[in-house]
Amino acid sequence: MTAVRFKIASEASELEQIHRLNHATFAEEIPQHPRSADGILIDRFHDQNTYVIALDGSRLAGMLAVRTDRPFSLDTKVPNLDSHLPEGRSMCEVRLLAVASERRRGPVFRGLMRLATQHCLSLGFDTAVISATVRQLKLYGHMGFKPFGSLVGTPEAQFQPMYLTLEDARERWRAFQPERVRLLPGPVNVHPAVRRALAAPSISHRCGEFAAMLREVKERLRELTGAERATLLFGSGTLANDAVAAQISREGGRGLILANGEFGERLCDHARRFGLAHSALRAEWGSVFDYGRVAQAECDWIWAVHCETSTGVLNDLDALKGICRGKRLYLDCISSVGTVPLDLSGVRLASGVSGKGLGSFAGVSMVFHDHAIAPAPDLPRYLDLGCYGREDEVPYTFCSNLIAALRAALGLEEKFAHVASLASWLRASLREQGLCILAPDAHASPAVITIALPPQVPSCRMGQAMEERGYELSYSSSYLRERNWIQICLMGEHGREELASLPSLLSGAVNWDDRI
Repeated sequence: MTAVRFKIASEASELEQIHRLNHATFAEEIPQHPRSADGILIDRFHDQNTYVIALDGSRLAGMLAVRTDRPFSLDTKVPNLDSHLPEGRSMCEVRLLAVASERRRGPVFRGLMRLATQHCLSLGFDTAVISATVRQLKLYGHMGFKPFGSLVGTPEAQFQPMYLTLEDARERWRAFQPERVRLLPGPVNVHPAVRRALAAPSISHRCGEFAAMLREVKERLRELTGAERATLLFGSGTLANDAVAAQISREGGRGLILANGEFGERLCDHARRFGLAHSALRAEWGSVFDYGRVAQAECDWIWAVHCETSTGVLNDLDALKGICRGKRLYLDCISSVGTVPLDLSGVRLASGVSGKGLGSFAGVSMVFHDHAIAPAPDLPRYLDLGCYGREDEVPYTFCSNLIAALRAALGLEEKFAHVASLASWLRASLREQGLCILAPDAHASPAVITIALPPQVPSCRMGQAMEERGYELSYSSSYLRERNWIQICLMGEHGREELASLPSLLSGAVNWDDRI
């Protein structure tokens, strides 16, 4: 059985199946209408209906109709209908809810109602009325519908008038929506111990308990990365890279920035904003650098991204360290720290964050460095790494909960081998399904898998389709949309069992005849 997808009916074949399911449900199963020899029942409001449908492949699995024209069918059954409904609401009517018998225990009903709710909201309606079969009143109640008035219909086919408000719908969708498998570069799925640490009572960033916690976090970060020192900042990875650029501006010299993706280009932007003397060596997005050309460049320093998040390419740290003997090496390790073994010994400055591979919440960034940094009065205070002083204090307000969560995440067992194994299996499974992975295996981060979709399958529609199926992939960033790419990121807490159906679902979506 294939995964069910939800859409607004638009094809002649879909409308024919709607008429047949209408007959099977409301003439054969519920004797509301007389049977016809051809097994077709065309609703009397067909021309005014918008049909929300569920498809199993090309086969209709369920349907409902949304109608916005008054009088509603309920107007003819319930005298003075509006007197039973909340005041000041914008009403539409939901009708003909029917689900194929073999699909009634799955997610079809909720998926139909969810898409119908979105459709009604897009038209400006905030309340829906429905005639609910008495056979499913408990289910309608669970979904937030409220009964009103008396039963309508015939003894053989009785219905309860009900209504559903926007507020109740949203509350019920939250209750019924299973937690998605989050496969983003951030935010990531975090361990329960990390959640508990974040929820603990806050403490002052000036107290001794905080100082001890900060020392412990910095020590664990040094052990994890091989860096001599670590400075923590309260902000995103962009802040850490701004702080690196600020230090480069004081250290001088002419530099070379390597760019083979979005985040290499952002390093160039950091450099321009700080007026750094530099040139850029670019490679095609998704490809690797010619390190022979890098070695030949005349420069005093090199700044590069270790894991290029936009493509999944893992640039060669050992090669860069070898080239930079006698030169300063600066790195963006935002998507590599915590996902791959990292040796930052000899690296002048490197940036990282709490909310990706380290498996904590966003909000803490860090700069690793191999030397003591003195205060620089000519730099903005927040970007001056020299102002951060001793290992056990921060000069500015800091959220203790974020440091506690990061400490909890760093206390978990290292996951490098697990991520590598999971990525190897997943990449092979995706390729078996005919999907095009951008980064070559020999130069790929295990934590970022970028998939190039065929032009007829829009990445945004694919991402939305996967969300309907319980997988939250990365597709919203402008650089992904522009290239029609979608990403699977393994930076949080994941197991093979929860990803088992993902390759076939992606392949099935790509190969739907009428597309997503």
